[in-house]
Amino acid sequence: MFDSARKVAEALHKSGCIKFGSFKIKSGAQSPYYIDLARLLSEPKALCSIAETAAQAIKQIIVSERIDKLASIELKGALILPSIACKVGLPCVVVRKESKAYGVTGRIAGAEVAEGDNVLFFDDVVSEGLSKVDGIKPLQDLGAQVKHLMVVVDREQGGREKLENMGYKVHALARISEVVNALREAHKISEEQANAVLNYIKK
Repeated sequence: MFDSARKVAEALHKSGCIKFGSFKIKSGAQSPYYIDLARLLSEPKALCSIAETAAQAIKQIIVSERIDKLASIELKGALILPSIACKVGLPCVVVRKESKAYGVTGRIAGAEVAEGDNVLFFDDVVSEGLSKVDGIKPLQDLGAQVKHLMVVVDREQGGREKLENMGYKVHALARISEVVNALREAHKISEEQANAVLNYIKK
């Protein structure tokens, strides 16, 4: 198991971001776990750990490819994005879910997006991948190039593969199976909790 997956698992557990039980997710289906990255705001060390892990992964990409800006869609990914941007020294952009009708209007907040910008899109998790396309479109409409997508956790429900088939390069700091196995090995969760998640993603 990669070191980054262990760090992610520890941070998610310590901050209470990952919960086990029965949860209705965005698709309407029931899930035996739920990840709420907003909880990172309650645990600064966990937030810094996730931000540092993401920053290291982005720095590896920057070695071979130019990245001009980082972007995310409100709310979960956007809460973490500024912490990552500080560590890699890049401007960041937040894509609103709906256009703002007053003041500075539109769906883009933060740094301006210019024609030809290479933007890395960051978010909390990838499930089916559809919400990522919605978040990326306003950036592309402004002329940005979005090749790389990064998420904290891949829920292993086919979203990563769908996005890669569309031509995106998807980077996950951890897969949910890695997170669950790391927590089980550290005796942070029970065998029953781990197996419930692992059986769920096999379906």
